[in-house]
Amino acid sequence: MTDVLEPYRMTYGKVALDGLHNTRDLGGLPAEAGHVLPRRLLRSGSLASATPGDLDVLRNAYDVRLVIDLRTDEEAARWPDPMDSMPDARLVRLPVFRAPGGADAREAMTALGEKLASGELDVAGLFADLYPRFVLGEDGVAAYRGFFRELLELEEGAALWHCSAGKDRCGMASVLVETALGVPRDLVERDYLATNELIEAKGSARNMFDVGGVDAHYLHAALDAIDGAYGSLDGYLANALGVDDAARAELRHRFVSA
Repeated sequence: MTDVLEPYRMTYGKVALDGLHNTRDLGGLPAEAGHVLPRRLLRSGSLASATPGDLDVLRNAYDVRLVIDLRTDEEAARWPDPMDSMPDARLVRLPVFRAPGGADAREAMTALGEKLASGELDVAGLFADLYPRFVLGEDGVAAYRGFFRELLELEEGAALWHCSAGKDRCGMASVLVETALGVPRDLVERDYLATNELIEAKGSARNMFDVGGVDAHYLHAALDAIDGAYGSLDGYLANALGVDDAARAELRHRFVSA
């Protein structure tokens, strides 16, 4: 049987950029009654490392009109998005969780990232604990609810959402929107795990979110927590995030082609 993901899986929608190494176009993913439209839904790591050429591609080739930043306030302040170079795009900040403010918190996150990178701390255990907080914490629910609200209000151009490395908070947003668009669960998981093939190893971590890749165990920890709290991912989308049948139909109308 032909692999329905094969045309997409060749590159997992990777956008060829110089400074950004995990920017991907969801276009081409099989969805309910069609495929995700190209050049409408982009996931990425922080735009702070984008080159002028990268920004030109996002601005002109992809017509990015909405940038959703899922990072903490501290991350956004330290590595701001270059919105001056994207004058037609609107920035919306939706922190999945909020770290305590101030320089001490920034230093603590950097130190934690360094310990994780050096192996002093257990990466798998930390992220398996964090993922349920992403989706069930008060900030996370508000962020992902806002994420869908912004997608439903986007009239033209592309939406791009990002966190720090484009793998965890951004990865969960991608899992959620792909599910809402009717992408089969096994393909959603394979797309989530594709980060491990695309992300470049970093010599040093800016913070804990820059460490390592992703693991199915992290995703399953979030999905198990959702099942425990809401019965299913569909129940979570509808009851926590407000993405009911009507909203899902509208999302598919906007972002899926037959």
